[in-house]
Amino acid sequence: MFVEGYAPGSPSGPAAAMPEISAPAPTEAAAHHAALLAAAVPTDDADHAFDLHVLACLLAVAIEESARERTALSAALGLSGVAIAELLAAWFPTFDRANLALGDEAPAPEMEEELLRDLLKGYAIGAGQGPSPADLRAVLAEILPTAIARRALRPDHLWQDLGLADRGELNRLLARHFPALYAGNAANMRWKKYFYRKLCEAEGFSLCTAPSCSVCADFASCFGAEDGESRMAAARRAVDRAAHPGI
Repeated sequence: MFVEGYAPGSPSGPAAAMPEISAPAPTEAAAHHAALLAAAVPTDDADHAFDLHVLACLLAVAIEESARERTALSAALGLSGVAIAELLAAWFPTFDRANLALGDEAPAPEMEEELLRDLLKGYAIGAGQGPSPADLRAVLAEILPTAIARRALRPDHLWQDLGLADRGELNRLLARHFPALYAGNAANMRWKKYFYRKLCEAEGFSLCTAPSCSVCADFASCFGAEDGESRMAAARRAVDRAAHPGI
């Protein structure tokens, strides 16, 4: 089961072996994100810049996780090492990839991961609907279902699992790339809970026994605030403390 746990504040299987390198500290996630954006293909389009930010967040949190858990990036994102290398080359061409453990084949998805990936694919827009293969929106339509489904297995709120700044950025991501799915969550249910509800509906059953959300004793677990500190903010704070221990 999925467990809960650009510009911040925008509206709303088997892992390949890690090569023997000096693993960067987990607090370097923010530095990876900044380095990725510095190496990104320039753009003056706000939506395109947001998409680059989303992709940089995913890659940065995967690089941090890969170093901390000594696994490959493919294990963190559910994508093959070749696909990750292509993303970096196409959208962050000057980013230093020398010490990255990309991985080999895409890891085999767990059952619920595969179900969620297929659900998201059904709602994704952009791929196969006219845009050039070089268009980032079309690229994200191909990779986001897999990456989101893989990251949703992590223990935090989904926006944190994806390395985003807050739920508002997750809302913007879903509204842009999965508009019908986003619109369906009119009651603003927590996204992992909402995904699970959609999967149950697709299978023709529900695990919820309450007659309505308004009378459910577990209302807060589905609709409570998804707040907290982003991984990027936590990383920056840890770096600042290390640099200025007296503060």
